[in-house]
Amino acid sequence: MSAPLTLGTAGHIDHGKTALVAALTGTDTDRLPEEKERGISIELGYALLELPSGRRLSVVDVPGHERFVRTMVAGATGIDQFLLVVAADDGVMPQTHEHVAVLRALGVRTGVIAVTKADVADPAWAAEEVRALVPGAEVVACSSRTGNGVPAVRAALDRAAAGLPGRAQAGGPALLHVDRSFTIRGAGTVVTGTLWSGTLGVADTVELLPAGRSVRVRAVQVHNVPVDRAEAGQRVAVNLASVRRDEARRGDVLAGPEAGVAPAWILDAALALPADLDGARVHVHHGTRESPARVTALGAGFWQVRAQRPLLARAGDRLVVRSVAPPDTLGGGTVVDPRARRHGPRPAVVAQLERLRRGEPEPVRPPATDPPRSAPPPPLTPPALAIEERLRAAGHEPPTDTDLDAPAELAALRAAGRAVRLGRGMHIHHEALASVQARVEAVIRAEGEITLGRLRDELGTSRKFAQALLEGLDAARVTLRLPDERRVLRRGR
Repeated sequence: MSAPLTLGTAGHIDHGKTALVAALTGTDTDRLPEEKERGISIELGYALLELPSGRRLSVVDVPGHERFVRTMVAGATGIDQFLLVVAADDGVMPQTHEHVAVLRALGVRTGVIAVTKADVADPAWAAEEVRALVPGAEVVACSSRTGNGVPAVRAALDRAAAGLPGRAQAGGPALLHVDRSFTIRGAGTVVTGTLWSGTLGVADTVELLPAGRSVRVRAVQVHNVPVDRAEAGQRVAVNLASVRRDEARRGDVLAGPEAGVAPAWILDAALALPADLDGARVHVHHGTRESPARVTALGAGFWQVRAQRPLLARAGDRLVVRSVAPPDTLGGGTVVDPRARRHGPRPAVVAQLERLRRGEPEPVRPPATDPPRSAPPPPLTPPALAIEERLRAAGHEPPTDTDLDAPAELAALRAAGRAVRLGRGMHIHHEALASVQARVEAVIRAEGEITLGRLRDELGTSRKFAQALLEGLDAARVTLRLPDERRVLRRGR
């Protein structure tokens, strides 16, 4: 049986992406009342496409409006091939160019170009124009209204898919970037996304990131059909046990054991960007997450990305870089070191990144002028690891030290940087605190300040935990407490 693949649409607004998907699959991917009323796609849509060979493609239909490019990037991440749609009466338009730039940044090279609306204009000139933009892709003229050429588009997609191996053959731990979260009455929280690697099945235990919480998979569906286990390359809906909807949202990740994913604010990457971006503020997209960031040129095509919101990347993952104003796609590339230290453009750093890019897993060493590091703490004992797992599972609502009754293990976790003291009688896993810090900083940047009640509502937690978390951020000199329980970021943040 052929490996599963995911197909993503691309193209300018009103060029007929959703209409063509409906003609190919029989599914109208515009499900929101506002989309029906305005006649444009706003959110990501999904469908199942049966090809003549019997192969099945998961289709992600993306919005074409320039205001929703962020949503387009979230949908395009994880796709294996594209369906670029260009209208015969318009030809190549601004969002055609930007969507093609996003596909290039994501490394998606295989696909088909459909010149739509061939019943209202001669498709020849539009076909010639788009061939120059995307050389090598098969171009098919069609009309979604009359149906002419639609079977030819389906056949062209089948030919393109035949040359792709699919992700399932690569193996590896389960990894799913969440692009939608909702609640089903009687079932609970459901998240959807493209399964990047591994398999995901009923009763599996995975980690929900960046919260760092272990969760159990209650049920799995692929295109509304329950399955025992989903494979990489498929669109998957996952029903999570004991997870509230506000605890899982777009941008989060489900990761299996040994996935090697952790929240990180600093990445080193090989990026194709203009040289004059050195030191610039940009928006960085990875998976279904995005973050404001500053990029620093390191030399030889390497850049350091310093994000304001934690990213959940692995070495080899793709990044898309967009300008803040005016919004436009600047380029992208691959992550080389997903847990980099803050550093500048030194020859030794570039040499080390070259080694990492070749697959030699050695972290970037500090420069010789840095003070010597102390000896690393001893390995954690099984009891300490068990306590860490309890803290990880608890997220931002950790148990009290009295309930844990493990002072030696907590001390070992603190020494290893895996736990942080929260007030006098509580510890929190460092990843959970990092996630809370990111959300606090985002709220303050958007609203100017945060209150205890605002954080309580943001996290869906109790006043007790919200107060402990804010006091912990005060102690870490992230936030500054003002009268009336208000907090702002400290100067320099």
